[in-house]
Amino acid sequence: MPRPRRCRAVTSCPRESTFAPKGMCPREREEIALLLDEFEAIRLADYEGLYQEEAARAMGVSRQTFGRIIESARKKVADMLVNGKSLRVVGGVVSEGPKGAISMKIAVPSRGDVIDAHFGHCEQYRVYTAENGQVVSEETVPSPAGCGCKSNIASTLASRGVTLMLAGNMGDGAVRVLSGQGIEVVRGCSGGTRAAVDAWLSGSLKDSGEVCHEHGDDHECAH
Repeated sequence: MPRPRRCRAVTSCPRESTFAPKGMCPREREEIALLLDEFEAIRLADYEGLYQEEAARAMGVSRQTFGRIIESARKKVADMLVNGKSLRVVGGVVSEGPKGAISMKIAVPSRGDVIDAHFGHCEQYRVYTAENGQVVSEETVPSPAGCGCKSNIASTLASRGVTLMLAGNMGDGAVRVLSGQGIEVVRGCSGGTRAAVDAWLSGSLKDSGEVCHEHGDDHECAH
């Protein structure tokens, strides 16, 4: 079960958030999501030239955690260069405030204030901001037209800083798309959206691991 992660301190944001091969629109290429903490790790280790122990202290994380972040970041940059993909820097569990704080955004596909059983056909997405285990704000993101399974909702939510989705049913293909944008998924959720968020923050909500077969890799959005 995913847990709230320690907030990573970021002191410098990129001047540009989207990168693509010359002459190509970013959306014409497969897009890679580089999280802000991964950008910061590259800036500290590869641009500033800090040793990993120093960089880890600057970000407020352990040396081991920094090692995992920088390894993931370098693989994404290499994938972009070798395979001609586009890259976009998106949000994550980061903060410019005091180190040690926990801050994150959680999206819940809903119909009214109840979790929609099929995330691809939900009415809207309720996005909750939580700090130190408590919800501090809520906003609504409209669901795209058609089936969300084939839309750009993953990149839309990631651009707003979402790093976790609490969902009802979801196929493995959709999970992979969301994961590619840095969004973890907990399936098998039901009931009120706020109640599910509170349950996850308290540690009592677990991923069911169940796959919605109507939303598998061969789903045609016909239902």
